[in-house]
Amino acid sequence: MPAAEFTPVQLQRLREHAGRYSRPSFLIQIALVVCLAAIPLVVPSFRTMDVVAKIMIFAVAVASFDIILGYTGIISFAHGMFFGLGAYSIALVCYHHPAPQYYHLLLAAGLAMVLSTVVAVLVAVFSLRVKAIFFAMMTLAVAEFVHILGYQWSDLTMGEDGVSFKLPGILASTWDGGQFLGTQLNGRLVVYYLILVISVVLFLGVVRFVRSPVGRVLKSVRDNERRSMALGYKVIHYRILSIVFGSVISSLAGALFALWLSYVNPDTVLGTPLMLNMLLMVIIGGLGTVYGGIVGAAFITITETWLPDLLKAGVGLLPPVELLQRLADRWVLFFGLAYVLVVLFFPKGVMGTIRDMVARRAAAREKA
Repeated sequence: MPAAEFTPVQLQRLREHAGRYSRPSFLIQIALVVCLAAIPLVVPSFRTMDVVAKIMIFAVAVASFDIILGYTGIISFAHGMFFGLGAYSIALVCYHHPAPQYYHLLLAAGLAMVLSTVVAVLVAVFSLRVKAIFFAMMTLAVAEFVHILGYQWSDLTMGEDGVSFKLPGILASTWDGGQFLGTQLNGRLVVYYLILVISVVLFLGVVRFVRSPVGRVLKSVRDNERRSMALGYKVIHYRILSIVFGSVISSLAGALFALWLSYVNPDTVLGTPLMLNMLLMVIIGGLGTVYGGIVGAAFITITETWLPDLLKAGVGLLPPVELLQRLADRWVLFFGLAYVLVVLFFPKGVMGTIRDMVARRAAAREKA
């Protein structure tokens, strides 16, 4: 088709699509995926693999939460509940099959998606009748009810003891594939790369969703609900869609979390601390950025894992003062201080602040 037959908007989109693969951001994404793939080979430490795997999983979960909170403007405290539904779907399907097969994992993933869709629709339909803080409190009540149900329904969830299960074939922790290029091939390594592949696919799916026409409508609803309604958009339908899509992605992230741990319990995947961590991750990374989920997940996971050891190592270099020893044990205090510093220096989250800085510099260059 000749260029003259394209509208200006179509021409702009064609130029953006043509230059997408030469942008620095695209090259950074490729480099990040390569680094994640190389970490088990370069640093063969289970603790390092554990941290990186959790970062990948929570980056997906936080990105899905950002769809609801950052792009649609809905404050929901039930997002961690869907994470737990996905985790328990994998755990219970594998637990009730002493010799699980690969198709059991697909069955569990399908069950997680269907269950999270049904619950998300019910929560959205009944809770979206109220707005703002009232909606948040209703979702918190639902999430707490499911958390208590995880404890009380011990015939299904095994209560506070949790569910330990085995994975099939080469995913099992006991599988040993020998040596390959100096690296020990085992089930844990295979699960790590499975999480890497699925996390990348899910994350790109979230990015595609927010860049689609639906994503633009969601931002319109967030910024000016009345104007969106005046333009003919059914706001309630788009809000339900964002909640359902985000909840399904969160449930799949929870399924990956269960695969990695081979164990779930109510506190691990349904507790309020999990939801608070997700909220901190999305705030630190930046609301409405998607990619901020990676930064937020990395900050929280790395800090919780290595900050206590770092403090103890630092105190070990100082004189043996009892006060310093006590402060080293109170690592949560330093975590809180670190969070305050991040909020002070990055008021819109790390990615949000960086995005604003880049936009201001671009505007200044255009004026010059």
